Formats: sequence, structure tokens, C-alpha cells
Amino acid sequence: MAEALFRELVKERADYQVASAGVAAAPDMPASKHTTALLKERGIDLSGFLSRMLDHESLKRATHVFAMSSNHMAAIAEEFPEHGDKVYLVSEFAAEDALRGKDVSDPFGQGRAAYEETLRDLEKMLPSLLAYIDKTWKEPETNS
Repeated sequence: MAEALFRELVKERADYQVASAGVAAAPDMPASKHTTALLKERGIDLSGFLSRMLDHESLKRATHVFAMSSNHMAAIAEEFPEHGDKVYLVSEFAAEDALRGKDVSDPFGQGRAAYEETLRDLEKMLPSLLAYIDKTWKEPETNS
């Protein structure tokens, strides 16, 4: 859900590449029916989405990694300590005080209402995350 929403935020921007991976995801699984339905209502198609596990190569290519929860951050830090400097909590930059630092709830296996709550939280968090990246990220200089 977060990947699709963030991809939608930057769809007109060639300077962004967006991908997601789980710290405990079952690989090659489609998005849940509730995620697919909710995003379809917003004009976002997830028909080609398949889950994947986080790995060293993905982290090596990433400039920023956003974890949904503090437990995810801890798992990434333990498994991939060399990439810890680019890992943030997705809510870390939220404009609303009540959301800043909050774990995004994982609605997997719950009813539609839980997915709607997660969607609402992400829709509030992701614009601030994008603003943070735009404000702070500078492309590394290359020596010619």
C-alpha cells in the first residue's frame, strides 16, 4: 500500500524510483484484496504487484529506506547494519504530532476498516516524507 501511494505521489518525477520489500514477507504474493480494492478506488492499479523480501542488493541501491514500524527498523538494523544510516520510520516526518513516530499498523488478515485506517495514516504521512527527501537529498557528486 505504501509503495503504491508513494509511487502515485512521484509519478510525474523521473528522479524517483520506488520499490517495497518486507522483512518477513512471503515472496511473490499479490496485494491483499482490501489493499487492491481501496487503491483501485483511488485509480491505482495493483494487478502486477508481487511481494518480495528485503535483501542486500535492494538496500545497496536505495538512497532512503522507510520502515513501517520500529520493529521493522530494528530487524533491518540487525540484519543489514551497514545500511542503518538510510533507514527511517515512515512516520518520522509526519506533519501531525499525533502521527509522528507512530508505527503504521499492519492490517494484514484484518477487515477492511483496518486497511482504511492504515491508508488514511499513510496518506497523511507520505507527503511529509516526500518533502523531507526533496529538502535534504543531494545527488552524490561523481568524479569525472
